[in-house]
Amino acid sequence: MVKKIIGIELSEVNIKHLKENLKQNNLKNVEIVNEDWEKVDNKEIEAKFNLVVCSHFLWQTEDIEILLKRMEKAAKKYCVIIQPCGRGERVKEVFKEICNQKYKGQFGPDADYFVYLILREWGRIINVRHFDYTFIRNLEEEIRYIASFIGRFIEVNQSVEEKIRDYLLKKSENGNYREKNRQ
Repeated sequence: MVKKIIGIELSEVNIKHLKENLKQNNLKNVEIVNEDWEKVDNKEIEAKFNLVVCSHFLWQTEDIEILLKRMEKAAKKYCVIIQPCGRGERVKEVFKEICNQKYKGQFGPDADYFVYLILREWGRIINVRHFDYTFIRNLEEEIRYIASFIGRFIEVNQSVEEKIRDYLLKKSENGNYREKNRQ
């Protein structure tokens, strides 16, 4: 049994969803810290955790090596990186339609390869596993998901958000959006 989990999350929206999930599952051993992981004071996290997990974050970080070093400093034992193996077709389609550019891997999973190479160069033992998963998102969640990717290439203002919404409304499965992926 896990005594305590500390989640460091910057997004208020993600924190709201996390709190709802925790309540639904009657989990009370989770502390949520509303901060940017990359800006948390090193002294607050150094050798504090048995396990450090980085999930779906690599593509957002400026310097992967700094992220990995922070993870290692925070962990007493283990580090885990959870990263999708590619992006869903819907994100690529919206990118092409809204940005008027052909998708050429602009937000593909290159970070996965860099992490593997960096850790191997550092002499770390790497255990890579893959698993299939399915996300089911509602319209607002899917808009935020897509905007988080294309927002690196264009400003996601109200007009762009409406274009994403219009596109998605044509693709809905009973108001939901299903994405199968592999990690």
